[in-house]
Amino acid sequence: MPTRRAPKTRNASWLWGKQIVRALLIEDTADLGAAIAARLRDQGHAVEWLTDGGHASQRVQEDPFDLIILDLMLPSMSGVDVLKLLRGRRINTPVLVITARGEIGDKIDLLDIGADDYLVKPFDLRELEARMRAVVRRHNGTPTSRIEIGNVTVDIAAQSIVAAGVNIELTRREFRLLELLVLNLGQVVARERLMDQLFGYENAVNPNALELYISRIRRRLKSSSLRIETVWGTGYVAKIDHERPPEIN
Repeated sequence: MPTRRAPKTRNASWLWGKQIVRALLIEDTADLGAAIAARLRDQGHAVEWLTDGGHASQRVQEDPFDLIILDLMLPSMSGVDVLKLLRGRRINTPVLVITARGEIGDKIDLLDIGADDYLVKPFDLRELEARMRAVVRRHNGTPTSRIEIGNVTVDIAAQSIVAAGVNIELTRREFRLLELLVLNLGQVVARERLMDQLFGYENAVNPNALELYISRIRRRLKSSSLRIETVWGTGYVAKIDHERPPEIN
């Protein structure tokens, strides 16, 4: 229901041309909130949905989110006050405001108090997704969907990977996993975080599933300079091997 919590993550990752994010949706209109939550979850995002401004004002201080989608007209505390509280406490989570106020003065006020973008109701859910992608890209300092590392090119929009000049075929879940590692290049990504992002609320997950996906990706990238190393007891890290020449089959 609306208060169901999403798996914990720290940073947005990328997937199939869109970011996969841990989003906090704060919207008290039941049909709109349900439609947004369902759409985003279908697209692979982890969504926690709240309907009360007062509850939301506490929740945003408890756990990190990649994005907050914030309605303005809320019970207990208005969306404007929630936004002011966030920025007053130096919580810099990007905020996408959804509002019925379309006047230019209202838009300027929202941006001035700390909103990253706004969307005027009614709106198409595809536009909501596009604005989410843009907001999170700006926040993460990733201006485009094309990422080049060593001799590997990951094109998020095209959902394609080229390694050493060869197109690499990955499943959707493998692609999601590789993006998580690539966007944290040189940093260890915890196993728990990877499991949360890949499997979300799924209950019956093989405990070795993550290792199987890592093994498949390694095989497909063996001719590239990108390496995925295991950090025992912690997680995995993606690195560029500048010294090792690519293997040729």
